[in-house]
Amino acid sequence: MTARSRTTGDSPAAFEPPAAEFVQEFTRQQRKLFLYILSQIPSPIEAEEILQETNLVIWRKCREFEPGTNFAAWSTRIARLEVLKYLDRRQRDRARFSPALVELLAEEVLEDEPRLEERRKALAYCLQKLKARDCELIERRYAPGASGTSLAETLGRPANSIYQSLSRIRRTLMDCINRRLAEAQA
Repeated sequence: MTARSRTTGDSPAAFEPPAAEFVQEFTRQQRKLFLYILSQIPSPIEAEEILQETNLVIWRKCREFEPGTNFAAWSTRIARLEVLKYLDRRQRDRARFSPALVELLAEEVLEDEPRLEERRKALAYCLQKLKARDCELIERRYAPGASGTSLAETLGRPANSIYQSLSRIRRTLMDCINRRLAEAQA
């Protein structure tokens, strides 16, 4: 029995894999969907869980998608509904966002997405331009569970030294990103 037949009651013979075009669009949108969800949910782990739920819904509804229409808009609407469901389930938490605020944030993210994508590309470019040791320090600092203090212990350097190095690297990256964006606009 396939996952679809378990969740929808269809018989295994009724399942047809989605078209290659659908799979390509589905794959292409993963990062954008994750960033869209993350803009509304502060925890990357929870955003990842919502993305998985979103992916399940998208996959189950693949036959409803009309080829030639805007896959990004269609999948983003599904993600928006999954975020709202998640927030509804989390109503008991102290810090809650109203559906109106979530909607406003979602709209702003969609409007800012091209600008944010330009900044992400500039950051990727600038990271490649860093010295190897600086790039390694950044990667270690932003690895899951890492902190400046734990990094200092691991590297056998004073925490203040690590913080100064990270501050210098961040300034270098920011300057590089700003130059790269200015070049792109010129």
